[in-house]
Amino acid sequence: MDATVEDWVRVCAVEDIPLLGSRVLKREGGDDIALFRPAAARVFALADRCPHKGGPLSQGIVSGDTVTCPLHGWNIQLDSGQACAPDVGCARRYPVQVRDGYVWLSPGPVADVAAPPARVAEAVA
Repeated sequence: MDATVEDWVRVCAVEDIPLLGSRVLKREGGDDIALFRPAAARVFALADRCPHKGGPLSQGIVSGDTVTCPLHGWNIQLDSGQACAPDVGCARRYPVQVRDGYVWLSPGPVADVAAPPARVAEAVA
């Protein structure tokens, strides 16, 4: 089911996310969400947990469309959350849009956007 307009929350300006970097959205009652900006107007959102050992993906190095987990070096695709071979696993991804210079997020994961999302509490630089 697609997210409706009411499901989207404006979380920050695109410029608030460093180019080739990330920003963390702290969530009450759920995993924190890492926003990644691999290019000027491209933003991806993943749970801030590596599927390997739960490392903070937001502290990893962004290169192209991947982020490298700082704990054990797993590379995670930003568009799908999938670990790059030979590693196997998937970080939860979230619907994200860039509109008029702002980042909009639907806090429910892609697989269950219709489920009631945990409330986005604040963005932390």
